Amino acid sequence: MPPTILLVEDDRPIADNVILALAREGMGCRHVSLAAEGLAQVRAGGVDLAILDVGLPDGNGFDLCRAIRVFSDVPVIFLTARSDEIDRVVGLEIGADDYVLKPFSPRELAARVKTILRRARPGQSGVSDVKCGANQTRFFLQVDEDRAKIFCRGVALDLSRSEYLMLKALAARPEKVFSRAELMDAAGLAEASLERTVDSHIKSLRAKLAALAPEADPIRTHRGLGYSLARDPA
Repeated sequence: MPPTILLVEDDRPIADNVILALAREGMGCRHVSLAAEGLAQVRAGGVDLAILDVGLPDGNGFDLCRAIRVFSDVPVIFLTARSDEIDRVVGLEIGADDYVLKPFSPRELAARVKTILRRARPGQSGVSDVKCGANQTRFFLQVDEDRAKIFCRGVALDLSRSEYLMLKALAARPEKVFSRAELMDAAGLAEASLERTVDSHIKSLRAKLAALAPEADPIRTHRGLGYSLARDPA
């Protein structure tokens, strides 16, 4: 079954071009113009990815994404004319998977959608335990691929899709130094995404791990290289 993309965009010419580009790639599209309509569509189910315009007549895409994240981890791409880095970082920190600046190529947007969808499904099934440690501490991360969840000390981490995929990649190969490009690829982020995107997700992951294991700091920064997950040497 072809994937269904939700497009929340109030500019009809832009919407028509995006719908056409998605159709050419074999994807269906539900188009609405209001944030409230977009939220209702996600609640109704059957949406594989949501493309949200930041500026909408009845609100903004950031608030819509926050509302969606309360009950769904459907992948989200923002469309916006706002180019400030702080806006991009905020969008990613509240759970978006990518950020596309207007004006943009509808074909490139469709390619980004395909990339994210390709990574959206968990790979191998099963549950694995990873013994982590740093600063003379140790704890387990449990990766449950069947349910797409990662547990820290028995508590499920509240992760966005990109955070889940990045932490899963780090946990699969403790001590390996992953470049930002490798982590972007693991999370299904488009090649054109900023490397700052990875830093933002790592910052969020550290905060969420610290909430459950405050004495630990298992994600290591390797300046100029990337990030790794510390393995408990014991």
